[in-house]
Amino acid sequence: MSSEPEQKLEQKQDLSSTEREEVHSWSYRRRVAPRSRSIATKSLSREEIQVGATLALDDAEPTSRPRTRGDCRYGPRPCPWVSCRHHLYLDVNPRTGTLKINFPHLDLSDMPETCALDAADRGGLTLDTIGQLMNLTRERVRQMERVALLGARCTAVENRLDRDRGQ
Repeated sequence: MSSEPEQKLEQKQDLSSTEREEVHSWSYRRRVAPRSRSIATKSLSREEIQVGATLALDDAEPTSRPRTRGDCRYGPRPCPWVSCRHHLYLDVNPRTGTLKINFPHLDLSDMPETCALDAADRGGLTLDTIGQLMNLTRERVRQMERVALLGARCTAVENRLDRDRGQ
């Protein structure tokens, strides 16, 4: 009698190569949406930068951008303020200036959720739900959560040490 791993190996060998590829791609496939796209500002030509600046000036609205959560909580949805740091459509790396378009296949009006603060207000989100909102895998969200919790823990310990020292 063969062991369980040997039986599984025999079953895989019985499949044709196309069936094996089909099973492999189905079982390991997690991402539903296309990958996000990054645009390095260094790679943009002068003409592209000028066109972008012209478009930004043409699209400027006379209304002012909300400054606090209270100003935007009941604002229009989908949120038109893509430059807001809590907007889910676009991320900007503050160190390099690289733009990351999280949902290159969607128009802003087609996004189911555009504000991370709206999602946070609902509370109780799973890693899968957060991954879908940010176009990331569940594992990447878990890694980011772990780093954030470690950072918060270190800050709390430092604050407690400072308080104990009387600073």
